[in-house]
Amino acid sequence: MNKMKRVIIDTDTAGDDTIALLMALHHFQVEGVMITGGNVQFDQEVENALYTIEVAGKGGEVPVFKGYEAPILQLGDEQHRTVEDVHGSDGMGGANFPKAKQRPESEHAVDFLIRKVHENPGELSIMAIAPLTNIAMAMKKDPTIVPKIKEIFIMGGTNNYLGNITPAAEYNFYVDPEAARIVMHSGVPMTMVGWEMCTQYSVMNDQDHQEIEQLQTKGSDFFIAINQVVKAFNKKVHRLDGTTHPDTLLMAIAADESIMTKSTYYFVDIETKGELTRGYSLVDINGRFDRPTNVRVCETVDRERFKSALITCLDAIR
Repeated sequence: MNKMKRVIIDTDTAGDDTIALLMALHHFQVEGVMITGGNVQFDQEVENALYTIEVAGKGGEVPVFKGYEAPILQLGDEQHRTVEDVHGSDGMGGANFPKAKQRPESEHAVDFLIRKVHENPGELSIMAIAPLTNIAMAMKKDPTIVPKIKEIFIMGGTNNYLGNITPAAEYNFYVDPEAARIVMHSGVPMTMVGWEMCTQYSVMNDQDHQEIEQLQTKGSDFFIAINQVVKAFNKKVHRLDGTTHPDTLLMAIAADESIMTKSTYYFVDIETKGELTRGYSLVDINGRFDRPTNVRVCETVDRERFKSALITCLDAIR
């Protein structure tokens, strides 16, 4: 496991994004955090990222950049669907933490990404745990960054499975399917961890929560606080007995790929126009389109190794 993988994180910081951020700060050299419109109101996402960095003991050390507040094709005063019902009014389970001392940078996230990739060709991995707006817009603004990006790990989509925002779609791809499509076809080496991996392998039930609570660290207290709302939501809506951790699972896999016990390269495309299937990720597992593969898709996970990685991370934050 390489503790010093250099990464840029793109997040719509709420709920599990924050725990994924803690996991990244534990394992990687985080060069910067970009904020994308998604889970909750944009300015709240910025505050959540800043506060999480402070919880990790890295306040002032990891810059946070504000990116696009809305999907590429959002028009006028339209508002994309936010999910306070999942994560609480503040995106943090209603914990309403105090403001962090650190403030966001003035440079736009897209300009930061372009600059950083050019300065470090082939060195930087992108951890994408939000709608892919910022990354797609960076690729459109300066296509010459594409061959210089080492890899992208994407939490998004599903592999022929029930979505989490509609029956057809996972939230990150649903919010900005055009952006997802641009990134998926970019040619950058990428790994996709879909919503079904989260429901099958990342759910932390009441017993898991008790184990985490018993750590009695700053990290475990934070985990318990931010997961209050999502636990109730999952039981009622998704019929899952516990909290879901898609973004943290992605980060754990990026840190230790042996957690991902099976993956396959497939042709993946994103539905942008469907009447009922906006944001659907088409994973062509039988090769019916006869198109070259473009995405490594995670198919099974060692759940115990993932849980162990989560507990180790939370225990380390004191």
